[in-house]
Amino acid sequence: MTTIKRNYEVAREIYRTYGVDTDLVIEKIKMIPLSIHCWQLDDIRGFEGKKYDLSGGIAVTGEYPKINYSLDAYRNDMAKILKLIPGKKKLNLHAIYLDAGNEMVDRDQIKPEHFKSWVTFAKENNIGIDFNPTCFSHPMSQQGQTLSSSDDSIRNFWINHIKQSRKIGEYFGKELGIRCITNIWIPDGSKEVPVDQLGPRKRLEQSLDEIFSDQVNPLYNMDALESKLFGIGTESYVVGSHEFYTNYVAKKGHSMICLDAGHFHPTETISQKITAYLALQDELLIHVSRPVRWDSDHVVLFDDETKAIMHEIVRSDALDRVHLALDFFDGSINRFVATVLGARNALKSLLFAMLEPTRLLKELESTGKTTERLVLIEELKTLPFGFIWDKLCDDYGINPKDFLGEIHTIRK
Repeated sequence: MTTIKRNYEVAREIYRTYGVDTDLVIEKIKMIPLSIHCWQLDDIRGFEGKKYDLSGGIAVTGEYPKINYSLDAYRNDMAKILKLIPGKKKLNLHAIYLDAGNEMVDRDQIKPEHFKSWVTFAKENNIGIDFNPTCFSHPMSQQGQTLSSSDDSIRNFWINHIKQSRKIGEYFGKELGIRCITNIWIPDGSKEVPVDQLGPRKRLEQSLDEIFSDQVNPLYNMDALESKLFGIGTESYVVGSHEFYTNYVAKKGHSMICLDAGHFHPTETISQKITAYLALQDELLIHVSRPVRWDSDHVVLFDDETKAIMHEIVRSDALDRVHLALDFFDGSINRFVATVLGARNALKSLLFAMLEPTRLLKELESTGKTTERLVLIEELKTLPFGFIWDKLCDDYGINPKDFLGEIHTIRK
């Protein structure tokens, strides 16, 4: 018997005394997809042909050595990354990662055919694909406005881009048999407080209404709207705020809210918001990220807030209603390592939450035994959770401890 199996047997018996079936938990977590973001690996550069400077509040900091990717080399590395992450996976793809060959295709002209090779990649790696319109780093976004612009030509450009993106999401869902989530985020806002704050939001509403007037099959594609509190160049005013999108989704009913862990006030956490949406909405998208002082999208850690996010989902019995995707980028460390480490920490946090004896805790709470509840929650923190994680990785032939050895053979 290997050390991993021997340790797992010990841990399984310990958790069993708390009423937790670790075998069942492991099999259950294997069925929950985590959407791995494409943009950590190449600093959100994509493959449009022409390289635009990052703009729209997007910034990747750090000077860790990197390579100038070809699409084939990029996909080769992404395939290796996927093999180092246990569980079920999707690829969270941005529109600028199209494969148009030598053709220069502007964003309002993208079509499913420009992503056909990504479907092949997904089938080869047994994954689904989520999608994101790219409404930043483009000449038509340099004024800081896209869907809320007072310039009709700019607004229409981005409306058409997102309409095309939703068709591509539908294409992914139909081809792969796994529903795509197309998440919409725009950088619109102002460095100073504008006199007219209502006008841009009314134009955003009109733009979204026009976008969603194009019907796509909800079996293949579901839309999400991602808010933000502030960003670089939008320190004082963001058009697509949390309040705006919450009201829009509640009123219109044809999309879901995306809660990004880094898009709120530094003292505000999304874990406390999750059940407010689950009480009234069918589905929810979570961007698992880590803010540091501002929306700086640091690599996800196995930290208190990430665990709290997962606990709220598990305690609400909402694993089939909440969609999990990664969203961070760090140019100061090995980008390959960053992707794998962040994904593993998100999954570790989810596994940790799923190993909690939720039913027992709720029984203590409902009978007023809050002292016993608190004691038990604290006891659970020192149980041999790591042995369960090791077993999950081992089931996929993954070294649970040291993946740096393999990664160091990669070019970055």
